Amino acid sequence: MAAAAAISLSFHFRFRPPFPSPRTPTRHAPFSLFSPSLLAPCRLRVAPGRPSPSPWRPDVRARAGSTIGAPPALVRPGGAVETDRLPSDVRDRAMEAVDHFGGRVTIGDVASRAGLQLAQAERALQALAADTEGFLEVSEDGEVLYVFPKDYRAKLAGKSFRMRVEPLVDKAKQVGAYLVRVSFGTALIASIVLVYTTIIAILSSSSSDEDGRGRRRRSYGSTIIIPTDMFWYLDADYYRRRRVENENGMNFIESVFSFVFGDGDPNDGLEEKRWKMIGQYISSNGGVVTAEELAPFLDVPPPSEESKDDESFVLPVLLRFQGHPEIDEQGNILYRFPSLQRTASSKSGRSREYVGTKWSAMFSGVEKYLEEKPWKFSKANATEKAMVAGLGGLNLFGVIILGNLLKQMTVTPGGLISFAAQLYPLLQIYAGSFFAIPLFRWFLLRKTNNGIKKRNKAREQRAQELVSPDSSLRRKLLSARDMAERKVITPEEIVYTTEKDLLEQDYEVKEWERRFKELESE
Repeated sequence: MAAAAAISLSFHFRFRPPFPSPRTPTRHAPFSLFSPSLLAPCRLRVAPGRPSPSPWRPDVRARAGSTIGAPPALVRPGGAVETDRLPSDVRDRAMEAVDHFGGRVTIGDVASRAGLQLAQAERALQALAADTEGFLEVSEDGEVLYVFPKDYRAKLAGKSFRMRVEPLVDKAKQVGAYLVRVSFGTALIASIVLVYTTIIAILSSSSSDEDGRGRRRRSYGSTIIIPTDMFWYLDADYYRRRRVENENGMNFIESVFSFVFGDGDPNDGLEEKRWKMIGQYISSNGGVVTAEELAPFLDVPPPSEESKDDESFVLPVLLRFQGHPEIDEQGNILYRFPSLQRTASSKSGRSREYVGTKWSAMFSGVEKYLEEKPWKFSKANATEKAMVAGLGGLNLFGVIILGNLLKQMTVTPGGLISFAAQLYPLLQIYAGSFFAIPLFRWFLLRKTNNGIKKRNKAREQRAQELVSPDSSLRRKLLSARDMAERKVITPEEIVYTTEKDLLEQDYEVKEWERRFKELESE
């Protein structure tokens, strides 16, 4: 290897898009897919015999004294962590896919498993490999694989301050959301107490003008506890109820917020789920599918004669996974996704027999179509909703009475009455919106749930067609299975890796060729 130190080796990376030549090229470590200036992602091309059309190729040379095979030590301006530039959901979904495939993946593996666009998956893998000392493997066909060490998550967590902070931020958001829900319910109780205490104070003040100071004291002393008595009478087990959560994990104070504003979108993450289902289905079926197979996962019209020949709903899938249509010998339109046909996983795909009833058996225990959940008005139980509505009505009634009493006052109020008079516009808004918002939500939810019901029914009907296909659809499905191709890239097919020294790999190739020639000569 001493003589090798004097040899100058060069290899070229083709960048996309091209950038002007930097003043001082940065020495690359064994794995580096980023521009020295802007850290733009690039793709390693291995295509023997085909010249690169790139207008600029930074020349990276291994000279005497350099250690090409040393562990990666990427040079970045300011020591930036590339993974921090990714959206957190893209990063997490890509890492889950890497874990699922055991740390050795293609771009298509990650895109299909995580439901990501191919460009998103490629960028995520490049960033993860750069930050975790991952490396590339290139097959004899020019396919690129990303290989990650088993402790890549620990390495990434040690570098990324953002990943260490995110759990704390998420916890703070959860606490903040809980405080908002609780504070809104507490505001109802505070409003009732303030309104009825003020009403009693006004009535007591009016009574003192007629009956004297002594009678006013007796009246005030005997009635000041009415608001609290009224509340505890309505909910005598309040303290116990506040500590004990119901089956939905919601206490009474939270149910006030739930009654007014609801409990959030029940279909949160639906798009992520949709693309995961589509990507995994295409990949498991050899990268060739029909429009009828994708329909159960998309927003499609119910099956009819008008919609039978309309396959425009497939376009978003073609754009996301870079597919294209093909025509078989029978004139059927099939859709091929080349990037999802190449994998580093040895798990077998679907066979030709998985059509019709066998298709149904294949999905036993698994969702056969994408099903949206209907929106609920509130997750609070019937008793809690009745209690909340009752307290809201009590508050609204009290605000109306308080408004009439304040209008009738001829003397400038002071103390508690003055404080309540200043807050009265807010009390009105709170009391009115307490019922206006739920009423508006109720009408909106009816319309939304009708749309969800129609979409679920259409997708279910499309899935049922695959269970009992007619003769033409069955031939189309069988044709798609015949055209399917799933290329598993094995370690024996790897001709280049950034994990090893280039000279070492060149020596191994020559040694392999020498032994092969010896076997041929024998």
